[in-house]
Amino acid sequence: MFEELQEHLRQTFDRLRGRGKLTPDDIKKALREVRIALLDADVHFSVARDFVARLEPRLLGQDVLDSLTPGQTVLHHVQEELQELLGGEAQQMRLGGPAPHVVLLLGLQGAGKTTFAAKLALRLKQEQHWPLLVACDLKRPAAIEQLAVLGGRIDVPVMRPDSGDPVAAAAAGVARARSAGQDVVLIDTAGRQQVDAELMAELKAIKGAVAPQVSLLVLDAMTGQAAMETAKTFAAEIGIDGVALAKLDGDARGGAALSVRAATGKPILYASLGERPEQLEIFHPDRMAQRILGMGDVMGLIERVQKQVSEQKAGEMQGRLKKGEVTLDDLMDQLQSVRKMGSLRDLLGMIPGVSRKMKDTQVDEGQIGRSVAILQSMTRQERRDPRLLDASRRRRIAKGSGTSVSDVNRLLRQFEEMRRMAKAMRGMRGGRMPQLPPLERR
Repeated sequence: MFEELQEHLRQTFDRLRGRGKLTPDDIKKALREVRIALLDADVHFSVARDFVARLEPRLLGQDVLDSLTPGQTVLHHVQEELQELLGGEAQQMRLGGPAPHVVLLLGLQGAGKTTFAAKLALRLKQEQHWPLLVACDLKRPAAIEQLAVLGGRIDVPVMRPDSGDPVAAAAAGVARARSAGQDVVLIDTAGRQQVDAELMAELKAIKGAVAPQVSLLVLDAMTGQAAMETAKTFAAEIGIDGVALAKLDGDARGGAALSVRAATGKPILYASLGERPEQLEIFHPDRMAQRILGMGDVMGLIERVQKQVSEQKAGEMQGRLKKGEVTLDDLMDQLQSVRKMGSLRDLLGMIPGVSRKMKDTQVDEGQIGRSVAILQSMTRQERRDPRLLDASRRRRIAKGSGTSVSDVNRLLRQFEEMRRMAKAMRGMRGGRMPQLPPLERR
């Protein structure tokens, strides 16, 4: 996401860096380019216009015109304005009043609302809450079953409706949570292909029946400018307390993320980045602004690593590294942890400067999956002692993993390099983790 916008803004700032002091004409030309970049990213024209209007007096100030590093100074001001456009500071969902706390999930059909419901339930569970998922989307035939399957995966109970009345189903869900002592109720409501009067009436009735503490609008980040109009309608008709952006890892230009705060005045609370239940993050406007400007997101990357690698597990691995006892099991653990963090391209884009270098590079997203399949096709004894892997066993592993013998050989060579590095660091104080196998380029 944001790759086209990043590239357009990068070219603009590169031209400014190539100059000495800037003139007012230079600034106005750069502002026109910024406005075009936002429009090309599918940001609503009124949002792009207002953004440039706020930015212009800042860039025409003396600190920019007199700066010896005007490109960096302009970048600083643009970053601050982008952060403000995205909401300023990160905000948490606030659950007030007596339990059970009711969270009403709103959105159009296909926005990712049901998947988001399960992700939020898992996050609340990890925060020591006891959530209940309530299925109130009775228009989409598979919605109830989808929610039940997702709830089963994360071990969160799901209440199915007893009738065809979504208002009664929502009220019954709150009553069940109250009697069972569950402290958070997540209500997955119905959507439509587009906003209509019937949907608005149904959602108003549900909201009146359950009196939610929080009403969250789930928006598909892929919808661009249309998301702004959707958000405006839900905010005006139903009332919302915050927004969750789904599919932020997709091939979206960024218009929804940059427009929705301006459209509703409500904060973006969550960013949903994939299909897996754990792929939900608090939305940080400052980090998103940095990523849009190609400055990476180091804190976000650290948090993803910390979620997947416990301090105890990291300490155990570090101890084996110092002893030179790394095994293929360790490599498999590393690869599986990386796969849970999200796409490789997204992870690499969080490292400052990398997204620019990756512009013309295709990352093989399936490489980790193939490597894990190869490792899982080995016996535990083979993973602990790779010397057992003769030609016959390698052919068996390749067949079992759906790969080739050359893929198996390549992975084993990479592992030997990793183990060689571990042994070389045995005498080093505080040896670092060996690097993962290099990414393939196509």
